Amino acid sequence: KGMKMSKSLGNTIVPEEVVKQYGADILRLWVAQTDYTADQRIGPEILKGTADSYRRLRNTMRFMLGSLGDFREDQRVDPVDMPELEQWVLHRLAELDHKVRTGYQTFDFQGVFSAVFNFATVDLSAFYFDIRKDALYCDGDTLNARAARTVLDILFHRLTTWLAPILVFTMEEVWLEKYPGEGSSVHLQDIPVTPADWLNEPLAAKWSKIRQARRVVTAALEVQRTDKVIGASLEAAPVVHVRDGEALEALKSVNFADVCITSDIALTNDPAPAEAFRMPEVDGVSVVFEKADGGKCQRCWKILPDVGSHGHEGVCGRCDSALG
Repeated sequence: KGMKMSKSLGNTIVPEEVVKQYGADILRLWVAQTDYTADQRIGPEILKGTADSYRRLRNTMRFMLGSLGDFREDQRVDPVDMPELEQWVLHRLAELDHKVRTGYQTFDFQGVFSAVFNFATVDLSAFYFDIRKDALYCDGDTLNARAARTVLDILFHRLTTWLAPILVFTMEEVWLEKYPGEGSSVHLQDIPVTPADWLNEPLAAKWSKIRQARRVVTAALEVQRTDKVIGASLEAAPVVHVRDGEALEALKSVNFADVCITSDIALTNDPAPAEAFRMPEVDGVSVVFEKADGGKCQRCWKILPDVGSHGHEGVCGRCDSALG
């Protein structure tokens, strides 16, 4: 309600009680999220929101730890040899590195956390991780899988050191999970130097167009899921109509089906029919829903025509090769 704390009103928040209920890092995170140049607000609902932000960050770190369990140095991929998606993540890291360092130097803890949190939840969990789960879980020793693990290792070292001044206990716990030992500590680590040549503005502009088109596809599939036409996006093989030639070439240059997490996808510059799905805020991209044809791979769950025609029963060609 914006009222000042008062014992007579019984609306005081005791730090010890917050620590007891949520843990010290939640209290530290609340402080980091506040604007110390103005009056600070705190209450049960605000603390619940802080705890939710913490949970989402913890899930991001948990995913990276799980995916890096068997990562070896001889699997590391040089950035110049990485697929574009991984190079885009490195570009975002280079952008953030400057913001984080400047933020800490100017005591802008709110700005640091906001930038890192949005990156971890929007760019990573809701986009990059979502796309690369398939390669991480189902590919064999492929470039996509090795590049993804390389990037996850790079992400791990930066996120832990970036967040260590705020989430001191959690980042220490995460660090020790990967690097156990009596003398090991994230608080003894410097923030890694991020190469300036990771910045790639043309690539970022290209992937901005790809992400915009992906938004339309995802929204179109959500309509079908809500109507119970499909249960998962892998049951779809939509046709995407793209009016802009440059945007169409950008989509064709990547595996857009993987980006949209569909079993197949068709790209065309043909005029879209009237019934095609559109989003007013994304001009020139329309989607016509089609179901994927074929059998369901029992390993990767993609629906493909070649399922069942390989040595291992009930799998697609890629999974058959991965199984050996």
